[in-house]
Amino acid sequence: MNDYYSQTQYIAQVDKENNIVGKIEKWEAHEKRILHRAFTVVLYYTDSIVLQHRRHPVFDGYFDLSFSSHQIYQGETLQPDLEAIYDALKREWNIGENDLKTPPVLKGQIYYDAQDSGSKYGDHEIDIIYTALLKNKPSPNFDFAYGYSLMKKEDLLKPSQPIHSIFAPWVNVMIKENCF
Repeated sequence: MNDYYSQTQYIAQVDKENNIVGKIEKWEAHEKRILHRAFTVVLYYTDSIVLQHRRHPVFDGYFDLSFSSHQIYQGETLQPDLEAIYDALKREWNIGENDLKTPPVLKGQIYYDAQDSGSKYGDHEIDIIYTALLKNKPSPNFDFAYGYSLMKKEDLLKPSQPIHSIFAPWVNVMIKENCF
């Protein structure tokens, strides 16, 4: 697995109203499923959503819309959402701010709690959802993804869609709440 995952990083521990109640080491939060803040960015290319085939210690092999990560503490200051988003875009998709047609747009937030059956980790998160439009077809960093697919939003929203079983748990909440 990538060296990025072995770094000690602190993320925001939050309550159910998304108020920060402290900071916590990222892997401790995932192992103990302590409620924390995260973000997901849904990338659109032309008329389709980019699905990332996750390569990650938590929910490895699942599909994400289009990537998810955390705002990281830098000393005592929590990284602003947009800075965290641009860092993750570069890290996971080789995309810079100039590769977007539009800056990320806040769409809302979701709450979920799920155990990963393939690891000792889980996710218990308030996930802040953003969308952005790409100028060009993406090129994933294969340290963070096995690959990607494109899918139309209307196809994702179909309740009988068989792919729902291979989505990361937060994606199914996003689909149910149409929060993207």
